[in-house]
Amino acid sequence: MEKIKNSFKDYLMLEKKYSLHTVNGYLNDIGFFEKFILIEFEQKDLLEINYSQIRSWIVSLSDGGISNSSINRKIASLKSFYKFLLKTKQIDKSPLLKHKALKAPKKLQIPFSEKELDLILNQIKFPDGFEGLRDKLIIDLFYTTGIRRAELINLKFQNVDASNATIKVLGKRNKERIIPILPIIVDEIQLYLEQRTQLERISDKDCFFLLLKGVKLNDSFVYRLINTYLSGVSEKVKKSPHILRHTFATHLLNNGADINSVKELLGHSSLASTQVYTHSSLAELKKVYSVAHPRNQK
Repeated sequence: MEKIKNSFKDYLMLEKKYSLHTVNGYLNDIGFFEKFILIEFEQKDLLEINYSQIRSWIVSLSDGGISNSSINRKIASLKSFYKFLLKTKQIDKSPLLKHKALKAPKKLQIPFSEKELDLILNQIKFPDGFEGLRDKLIIDLFYTTGIRRAELINLKFQNVDASNATIKVLGKRNKERIIPILPIIVDEIQLYLEQRTQLERISDKDCFFLLLKGVKLNDSFVYRLINTYLSGVSEKVKKSPHILRHTFATHLLNNGADINSVKELLGHSSLASTQVYTHSSLAELKKVYSVAHPRNQK
């Protein structure tokens, strides 16, 4: 079975071009299912699985307090595995062929307001020196480009082109895209770079953003940074890099940007992914419509 799982891992990384983080998530889900059927059914062969066994796993996960959203994600990992087995002709039919995803409540992503972003970027005083300039630039880059957290962390020094006001990022499935940056961001970059050159030691020289000790940023640091600064200006429950990405898209759409242009800036492969951001702009449109239409003046 290990040989098959290794082949599946290679398929996800080389053919599907998923990140190592995503691939490990898939393999962990499959590993948990494998342990379950070994304990519950004394079965080792994942090629001989039927849907009733998968259904038993779903029930056990639900009884264990796992949310429907998380269960759906685990089943999606299993579906991908059995699609791979079908593709490589190791099975004739997927045991998940007729499975329907569990109903899960849609998570409401509430973007920050323009006032909240103005407060943090124009009125709050950041610490002097390298860390303050870096922190402000990180927040501003999230808000003005909509890049993902992983894209920001992995941003290469040579891919920041201040002279042409662009950055090149490596997105999902290793897709590169070039994003324009505003003049104010170019100014912030110049200030940050002046301080960056004064660091005593730089280990990860190819990384654009660094910690004070000269090494690459990590996920938890970036999340804490955003959460800490935004907590000072917003009472919203969720304060994360993804909400800043959501805010970027919402504010562009609210101010008349074309949805296809927003799609390209975000690096989405389909328009459907971008359309989740339109609910906020629709709310704004309704407000304008309600005030402006003469039939509502009577």
